[in-house]
Amino acid sequence: MTALRVATANVNGIRAAERRGGLTWLADANCDVICLQEVRATRAQLEEALSSSPLASWHIAHAEAPDKGRAGVAVLTKDEPVAVRDEVGHAGMDGLGRWIEADLITDVGPLTVVSAYVHTGEADTPKQVDKYAFLDAMDARLGQLKRSAARRKGHALVCGDFNVAHREVDIKNWKGNLGKAGFLEDERAYLDRWFAQKWVDLGRHLGGEGPGPYTWWSWRGQAFDNDAGWRIDYQSATPGLADRATAARVGRAPSYAERWSDHAAVVVDFA
Repeated sequence: MTALRVATANVNGIRAAERRGGLTWLADANCDVICLQEVRATRAQLEEALSSSPLASWHIAHAEAPDKGRAGVAVLTKDEPVAVRDEVGHAGMDGLGRWIEADLITDVGPLTVVSAYVHTGEADTPKQVDKYAFLDAMDARLGQLKRSAARRKGHALVCGDFNVAHREVDIKNWKGNLGKAGFLEDERAYLDRWFAQKWVDLGRHLGGEGPGPYTWWSWRGQAFDNDAGWRIDYQSATPGLADRATAARVGRAPSYAERWSDHAAVVVDFA
């Protein structure tokens, strides 16, 4: 029996996703919590997009990016959160519209859910410097979340587009992307450390040894049709919550024409 179902999806713009049927897809997934990245909207625009969807009555935790039409993250919940935080005391993270936390009371216990959107980056440019600053802040915050969950005998779940493929099985053309942002050794080292520190990558834990399943494919060329993708969307759980995870799936569209984002949602069930 499923006690909790969580989806995470980079919607590539909430208004575009709504026009393409993405919100209906997410509603039909029958989740309790939905984490969104690249919302690219003000709070009013997000509410308007949701108002004509089956998610209209859901509670919204939203962090808007300072640059209009960029980034933005949200956590949508059926039940009202106990608390919401869009600033957590880390300069490389706060105020960017890339991190939002919601504390929930759930059937699996007290739970902090995070929606995160890591910078894309670009090797040897200021964009990559910004990405590493965010990853450093995320590294510190993950430690705090894990300690907090242990103190209150609860759980933490960090969802989102990390914009890093962890290992060779997580990217189809890994040889061609060596030395490029998203598959740099220094980026991948963060994930090595997090997963060594008992955060559990549920997509890999429940999805087998790989290759894939991938979660992002370029809009260009034949990437989607050839399944030349990247696995860069994650649900990462503290150990007690990971023990309750029973199934994970990637909501890959049946065809290119039916895609509502360049990403696919990752949906995880917990008993």
